[in-house]
Amino acid sequence: MPSSSSIPVVCVLIEKEGAVLIAQRPAHKHLGLAWEFPGGKVEAGEPPAHALAREIQEELGCTLFLMHALPTRRHVYETVSIEMTPFVARLAPGSPEPTAIEHVALAWVPVDRLGSYTLAPADLPVLVDYLQWKAGLRRPATTH
Repeated sequence: MPSSSSIPVVCVLIEKEGAVLIAQRPAHKHLGLAWEFPGGKVEAGEPPAHALAREIQEELGCTLFLMHALPTRRHVYETVSIEMTPFVARLAPGSPEPTAIEHVALAWVPVDRLGSYTLAPADLPVLVDYLQWKAGLRRPATTH
């Protein structure tokens, strides 16, 4: 049964030349081999944008320029509930290219093909929000 409290997490849609970076989860982890928008857990007292910078440095070895925040979404898995704050970003000037440090693989996917990948369930509403934002149907949330 899910916990009554949610774990705060962050994720990012990194844009580059009409594509977005997705990362494939390791086989031995929850949702093994599913694709996801990279990110991770927010530590106690940590602002979401700081958590994202830390997680992306740890997982991908790169730095970001945050552009927008998308709406925070709650997702309840069978054993855990998460509260995910997504961001839209680009690689910061001078940043190295992302490297799969904690993932099986990385892929730059054209925006119109993102839906053809098996994304983690919590990432699906994030994708919808992102596509609506790109189409001008939704205003970005304020950045944290």
